[in-house]
Amino acid sequence: MWSHGADSRPASGPSKESDLRELVRTNDIVLVSAIGALLDGANIHHLVLDQNMSIIEGSLGILPRRILVHEDDSRQARQLLTDAGLGHELRPDE
Repeated sequence: MWSHGADSRPASGPSKESDLRELVRTNDIVLVSAIGALLDGANIHHLVLDQNMSIIEGSLGILPRRILVHEDDSRQARQLLTDAGLGHELRPDE
């Protein structure tokens, strides 16, 4: 499920994993929140994966969270984060 509003993707079903691109991987939950707010503000749908893994790891913050966007939004999202001074947090573009 996308974390922002109604999904504007075609009604053919949920996005396949291959349609998603990882933007950021971090243990910093404040950074995850800030990036989510930036993406929401730009109306870029995104997923935060592994945010509930803290239950398994004992809330130690060892396992990083991953922020993904649809491949169609990847360029815009990467530029948004770069413009916000967060370009150093971006994962390599595949």
